[in-house]
Amino acid sequence: MPESGGAWDDSGTAGGSGLHAQTLDAPGVFIPDEETDNVGIAIEELRPGDLIEVGQGELAVRSVIPAGHKIALVDLAPRDWVFKLGHRIGEATAAIRAGEHVHSHNLGVRRDRPAAVAAGRPDAGAWRPPAAPKQGHFLGYRRPDGRVATRNYIGILPSVNCAATVARLAAAAAGAQIAGLPGCDGVVALAHDLGCAMAEGTPGDELLRRTLRGYAVHPNLAGVIVVTLGCEVNQPENFLTGSAAQVAHVSIQELGGTNATVAALVQQVVAMAAGLEQLERERAALSELTLGLQCGGSDAASAITANPTLGVASDLLVAAGGRVVLGETPEIFGAEQLLRQRAVTPDIARRIDERIAWWIDYAARNGVLLDNNPSTGNREGGITTIWEKSLGAFLKGGTSPLQDVVGYAEPVVEPGLTFMDTPGYDPVSATGMVAGGANVLAFTTGRGSVFGSRPVPCLKISSTTQLYERMSGDIDFDAGSATTRTLQLERGAELFDAIVRMASGEPTKSEGLGFGAEEIAPWKVGAVL
Repeated sequence: MPESGGAWDDSGTAGGSGLHAQTLDAPGVFIPDEETDNVGIAIEELRPGDLIEVGQGELAVRSVIPAGHKIALVDLAPRDWVFKLGHRIGEATAAIRAGEHVHSHNLGVRRDRPAAVAAGRPDAGAWRPPAAPKQGHFLGYRRPDGRVATRNYIGILPSVNCAATVARLAAAAAGAQIAGLPGCDGVVALAHDLGCAMAEGTPGDELLRRTLRGYAVHPNLAGVIVVTLGCEVNQPENFLTGSAAQVAHVSIQELGGTNATVAALVQQVVAMAAGLEQLERERAALSELTLGLQCGGSDAASAITANPTLGVASDLLVAAGGRVVLGETPEIFGAEQLLRQRAVTPDIARRIDERIAWWIDYAARNGVLLDNNPSTGNREGGITTIWEKSLGAFLKGGTSPLQDVVGYAEPVVEPGLTFMDTPGYDPVSATGMVAGGANVLAFTTGRGSVFGSRPVPCLKISSTTQLYERMSGDIDFDAGSATTRTLQLERGAELFDAIVRMASGEPTKSEGLGFGAEEIAPWKVGAVL
């Protein structure tokens, strides 16, 4: 594994996360839970004949172990459980000798998952955060309805992909006219690839309506104009309901084509922007923040540094009264028992079970298994099974009680931790969280991801210092040194402060690069006709 701010040390223990102590056993191999784990993690590439210290003895390396990959610490027979981070990550699919490489060629998952735990958490009220947040407010824009924004964008929202190019042309033209205007962060075309050829009233149609409605009323959009083609299935009245009913909309076909529509949109955007000049940031309670959690391009270090560090920051926001949204349902598969035991009621735990069951059936109907989830990059970085990936991804959610489970793009209303049912694909997952009300995002990465978001800013966090230095133009925060619980607490508090600064207007690397308009991706479910 790449070095992370110096050699890993053995100070501190993990507490309250559902995972065990993380200690460095000896140079060359890292054993997250030395009491339970029967595999270690190679800190650097190991070669046949290398000797590593394990416990009170030495172990001879029998095969090449790439950095970040697993090495067997004991002999394993076929169907023996393999443990990492104190939990099962799969079973041996072949005999494995101590000192051999453990990866896709000899490790897999069973269709049955780790045993369920008791539903509900009767002691949820006794939860204590790992530390007290040092900040009590951020600087945001207060909207007339009382909600607080972290950015001030004007959005052009197509009802259908057929209107996407017109939205982009108008955003570019209007953006050039209002560039540098005080109080406005710019104009963003919220383009997507759906809106027609899906039957009305189907689950996929409802997901799109919910997503577009969430964007139309998002607090980070000081103004929104919906642009339609005119003949699509997804007419504006389908999603401009409730508080979104007053959102302005124009029709390309009614206005007479592209040029006329772009001109009309530019005129409306410029008028909206003029009303933003007097807006100023003001102090707002941290309880007004809703933080969406993402991870992408994960590696073996993600579960050891970046994700638990983000978990500490998540807990600090919950302690301050804010909302935290964990998602990516396929990436809690195999670790869902650790989440459901934190549910504040049995009903919330049951909803976790229902979503997992739906995903197993959904994957089967499409001819795949959830264990197909780890990507090529994940596997190259040392992650073998979805159970292993899920154990790391789960850590982003910290230790606080699970207060609610919501569907994709549904509003997140409960203070504390909410689980949102989303796919593991980062743009789709983030889109659902933004539609649900997230006004800040945090994104951990081990292999390197260049994701960015608008109108909601996204802070990028590296799992290793090497990655941070290699992709310094994209990564905002280096969690590579957080290899122990003590360091995770320290770096987590620093990360929390960075998230608050971002919420208060400090630009992220991805914002500076112009990311965000192409990453809006509503979840596509069902037949395209």
